[in-house]
Amino acid sequence: MSATLTRRAFGATAAAVLATPFIRNAEAAAPIELRCSLDTEPSHPRNVGFRDFLAKIEKGSNGEIKTRLFESGALFPDLHVVKALVQGQVEMACPGTWTVTGFVPDADFSQLPAFYGRPIDVVHKVTDGPAGKFVNAEMTKKLHLETLGAWFDLGFNNWYSTKKPLDTLADLKGMKLRSPGGVLNSWRIKFFDGIPNVTAWPDVPLAMSQGTFDGLITTNASAASSKLYDSGLRHSLQDQQGMGLYVPLVNQTFWAKIGKKNQEMILSLWAENLPTYRKNTAAAQDAGRASLTKQGVKFVDVPQSVLDATRAKMLPRQNEAVSGAHISPALVKLVMADIGA
Repeated sequence: MSATLTRRAFGATAAAVLATPFIRNAEAAAPIELRCSLDTEPSHPRNVGFRDFLAKIEKGSNGEIKTRLFESGALFPDLHVVKALVQGQVEMACPGTWTVTGFVPDADFSQLPAFYGRPIDVVHKVTDGPAGKFVNAEMTKKLHLETLGAWFDLGFNNWYSTKKPLDTLADLKGMKLRSPGGVLNSWRIKFFDGIPNVTAWPDVPLAMSQGTFDGLITTNASAASSKLYDSGLRHSLQDQQGMGLYVPLVNQTFWAKIGKKNQEMILSLWAENLPTYRKNTAAAQDAGRASLTKQGVKFVDVPQSVLDATRAKMLPRQNEAVSGAHISPALVKLVMADIGA
């Protein structure tokens, strides 16, 4: 073998060795993609909160994580996003508790009769306490998804209708009412002698304009941000029937990929910013009502005395609701201990 060939061989080998770490470092430097799926429109309080949260994740990761927010159900409606998370088709989502019930029935406990007409501080006491942690642990165990902590507020659900005026709870009788999903929402509709109809949120405006249902359960902010008055919304009966809550969920493969440092950063950001997001959501609910009022929607507030009396009638049937929703007795005990009932 000639000296020239030996030098060439050595040079090629050295070049390969030197190039290998460079290629690996370049691959390591490529940001990890985080796709977040929401089915509400960009102006919705949840979208506003997550737009801020994702920006903070990018900044906190020093470019190691690149986020993309898909809104208005562009990837998945909430009714399908849990399955997509499990399958790794999306890295993050924050679906309503009622859409998780097909996998973890206990997730819907904030819709129990015991919460009917209760103030927000009572709801937070329970959802942020042992009961909420109980459900988060279930979701991690059953679905192999990570939960980021306490839940994101949607706001109180109320009744809304198109043609039929809503002056009292008795007016709900015989109405076909859209439910966002979950056994307990349907149970409540039936309690007031209504007829449940489950329609995915992105389909609500068209379905309402076509008369698919007479009214629906939603929140002031959701109704306003989707401009449901353009689809015929004209009346609302406000009874704070149950707090709508969203669960922040992350795909476990993605979670493992980003490493402990970024995991701790994301958990810390969520805990630090959630109180602000909750305040903003409450303000958005008030603004939503004001906006709907300007559009001609008539609001009637159910007196607290009526709410308390109605809840008293519901509570003897709570076991019936619990059984139908397949909520665990252990969770119900935690709820009732915290709610003080």
